[in-house]
Amino acid sequence: MSSLITEDEISYETDLVWLEDIDRLDYVRQSLDRLPTRKGKPAYHRDGRMVGYALLDPAMKPSRSSGTFRRRVFWLLPHDRDTQPDGLYAKGAPAEAVDPHTLGPRIKGYKTERSEGGPPSTAMRELGITLPL
Repeated sequence: MSSLITEDEISYETDLVWLEDIDRLDYVRQSLDRLPTRKGKPAYHRDGRMVGYALLDPAMKPSRSSGTFRRRVFWLLPHDRDTQPDGLYAKGAPAEAVDPHTLGPRIKGYKTERSEGGPPSTAMRELGITLPL
């Protein structure tokens, strides 16, 4: 779950690669996966689809026990809001979901009104800020 990802676990990230336009996504799921490489598109073995992944600094050492690297992968399932807007997550979001606009290399991201499917706050309305829902 994204709430369990700590800043030190992502401290070697150099970049995030997006495979889709994140402006169209209210949220993405994120997880730390054990992968054989620091860079490049990782293999994906979940339902749904991968929408992005992190790249790691060459100074990052692999795990002594497995020889793998822990890298963030961003993904969505078939029943997520982007494909089923009136479905299970019409309001609210999965525990591991964050607003993709709050993510960056070494920044774990967080939930927002947008990711939760809620209406804009009073402050957002007063500032004229609108987010796609």
